[in-house]
Amino acid sequence: METIEYEIHDQRATITITNPELRNALTLDTATAISDALAQIEDSNARCVVLQGSSGTFCAGGDIELMMEGLTSERDTAELMEEAAYPINRTVQRVYECPLPTIAKVDGAAFGAGASLAIACDVVLASEQATMSFGFRRVGLSVDSGTSYLLPRIVGESTAKDLVYSGDLLDAAEAAELGLFNRVYPTDTFDEKANQYVENVTTGPTVGLKHSKQLLQRGLDRSFEEVIDAEVDAIETAFQTDDFAEGVESFLDESTPTFEGE
Repeated sequence: METIEYEIHDQRATITITNPELRNALTLDTATAISDALAQIEDSNARCVVLQGSSGTFCAGGDIELMMEGLTSERDTAELMEEAAYPINRTVQRVYECPLPTIAKVDGAAFGAGASLAIACDVVLASEQATMSFGFRRVGLSVDSGTSYLLPRIVGESTAKDLVYSGDLLDAAEAAELGLFNRVYPTDTFDEKANQYVENVTTGPTVGLKHSKQLLQRGLDRSFEEVIDAEVDAIETAFQTDDFAEGVESFLDESTPTFEGE
């Protein structure tokens, strides 16, 4: 059974996790399919990637069947981690490192590895019924799926520890207050509002947005001098794009720019 669907329409790529029987858990098959889809998307004309779940759940966490295998199998634990855990975690890394702008649409639960998958995206759009939890403690595990990298960068180290130690279930308003959800929309207009946001990103100056993404992701790990050098290099590239010319001309004409992503 296919556990994801993906399509590219009007230069917008959408990956939908379609495994409702397991509440869209990040199984090995699902993780592999997401990575494969991203590889194809990055080689296409897509200018933005949307990641979402189906049937009212974003992603309810890790693969419980894999966890059960770890309890009952006679296989070496290191072998099991190499074959299954690493590929799943690398998928979250793949999402984070995708060169295109990435947007998570969270309508329902994002738990554990599913929460990490969501915040690996550049922007998280949520409905009022969305919830999030880093409740790895519930199954007796430490954090995984890049949580120790992603979470403290958003909420700070102390708050990250609090969320992991407590395993608290955050509602949409609480997650937004912490910066885990960037925007929260009423449930009945969620798709409409989220699609408007996605359209704005998709039709933006793609080269400039891609460089901005890279600069912002790496900025915390660079010196101020390194940041300035990297920004100047990126601007030099942007200066040579058609979108830069369009942006300047439309600014002077006081008209709305039409960016083509080139």
